[in-house]
Amino acid sequence: MFEVNQSHAYPARFMSADQAVVKRAIADAFPLYIPAIPFALVIGVAVIETGMNPFVGWTTAWMIFGGAAQITLVALLGSGSAVAAAVAAAIVVNARHLMYSAALTPKFQEQPRWFRWLGPYVLIDQVFALVMLRQDDDPKTFRTYYLACGLFFWSFWQVTIITGLFIGPVIPDEWNLAFAVPILFLGLVVMGIDRFPKLVAALVAAAVTFLFAGLPSRSGLLVGAVVGIVAGTLTERWASDE
Repeated sequence: MFEVNQSHAYPARFMSADQAVVKRAIADAFPLYIPAIPFALVIGVAVIETGMNPFVGWTTAWMIFGGAAQITLVALLGSGSAVAAAVAAAIVVNARHLMYSAALTPKFQEQPRWFRWLGPYVLIDQVFALVMLRQDDDPKTFRTYYLACGLFFWSFWQVTIITGLFIGPVIPDEWNLAFAVPILFLGLVVMGIDRFPKLVAALVAAAVTFLFAGLPSRSGLLVGAVVGIVAGTLTERWASDE
């Protein structure tokens, strides 16, 4: 009897460990989702203002799981831009995710194939900011935390976008919901800056993006990101040589 009870203790222990990781992930993700709520409402307003079918507008939330790229696509299509140009602009805006993927490659190489294929779908700014703080986790714990964060953001984003389609248009303009968008990204940047090279990269990227803001299809974002990475890399090498 003792051996049977002992054997059943191991699954329970692993289950409780997974539950603790999931709870931790949700607790970490929730504060980062609050600034995204006005963002979703802004997208809802944009969909309505373009005259787009609300259902079609909502489908962009799960076809393009990324608020910045989604609102870029919706806004450009609503302004009469060609579909190819709108899609190209959305791709440029989401190009920063390539850098996220590169940064997480070592952790993804430890994961099963199904995770390497499906995991990137929920790799958004908030998820990246959170999992970068979990680099020392073992592969299973990292995977559980990553998926819990990703599914949390995905589920609530879909619901909030639907809500935005209904209540967004009746929210007074004086509330200036669009102001939440830069606040959201600023918070993520600040949260990820823990070393001097990262600070240099962020400042240089911001300055270059501002200077090249007039480039078509918002490609100034891509230019700023590339120059920021180069600046941060050079700074880190300079610091290591000291």
